[in-house]
Amino acid sequence: MTLTTPTSDSRDQVDFTSGPLERTGTFYVAGHRGLVGSAIWRRLHAEGFTDLVGRSSADLDLKDRDAVFAFFAETKPRYVVLAAAKVGGILANDTYPVDFLSDNLRIQVNVLDAALKYGVERLLFLGSSCIYPRLAAQPIREDSLLTGHLEPTNDAYAIAKIAGILQIQAVRRQYGLPWISAMPTNLYGPGDNFSPAGSHVLPALIRRYDDAAKNGASSVTNWGTGTPRREFLHVDDMAEACLHLLEHYDGPEQVNVGTGRDVTIREIADTIAQVVGFTGTTEWDTDKPDGTPQKLLDVSKLAEAGWTAQIDLTAGLRSTVEWYRDHADTIRQ
Repeated sequence: MTLTTPTSDSRDQVDFTSGPLERTGTFYVAGHRGLVGSAIWRRLHAEGFTDLVGRSSADLDLKDRDAVFAFFAETKPRYVVLAAAKVGGILANDTYPVDFLSDNLRIQVNVLDAALKYGVERLLFLGSSCIYPRLAAQPIREDSLLTGHLEPTNDAYAIAKIAGILQIQAVRRQYGLPWISAMPTNLYGPGDNFSPAGSHVLPALIRRYDDAAKNGASSVTNWGTGTPRREFLHVDDMAEACLHLLEHYDGPEQVNVGTGRDVTIREIADTIAQVVGFTGTTEWDTDKPDGTPQKLLDVSKLAEAGWTAQIDLTAGLRSTVEWYRDHADTIRQ
């Protein structure tokens, strides 16, 4: 069956046949030790892929162009998921914009250029929902891209990811390859970064409330007002969605991946406090930034492609807290 995905770009003439990827094909997961990459690796292994390839940042610096090309020349992957990126929360993004822009641009360009040279058949580029305008209409549709100003606390990271989307579209137009992009909402789950300075909001809250519960603290202080609304997707759901898109979706437009439901930061903080057993009070430091007021993705394109999220938020939080406690001595600090 040949998919004919509607597109506003008449220059995109890619032919793609929907169906299972070859389980014996060499599959490179860039960033296989990160939150998303490790979940994708687990999913692919469970689905019977027998030739998975991954390299740690110590073994392969994706910012080193020569090293990346040498790696592709050696392994010649048939499939690639580009999940490697420099990531962080509001504080890290706002403090080190040069690092987030430069590092991510180099990683993306090196991997995508090498994948093109060595004939990667199917590639999925992963971005972030922060690519959309700060005040985009909610829920955010894919066609909201480049229609307004970005959130200033993470604009450098967002610009890098937007460049990746455009490079995927350019490869499709110029070379006719069925490469695609997916933009996940806020992710959480096993393998996350729980460091105080570098983590995103949900793992930061898990650590903060769990520490408070263990230490018998009477209160916890969080950034901002607690009113911004956020959508959260378990990373195992994300991994399943990635494989589904690789096997069933084709088109130049990025695909939003999320649940289609959001909660306030205050609500998620209360839920985490309950899950970890914290019984004290929560204070809010309103001198600290809130970030984007709301970020809820329109996931109708994903639903049309035949996939919806399955993992309940509270159940996902419970399993994530259990994982965090089981790995407290070895996780990223």
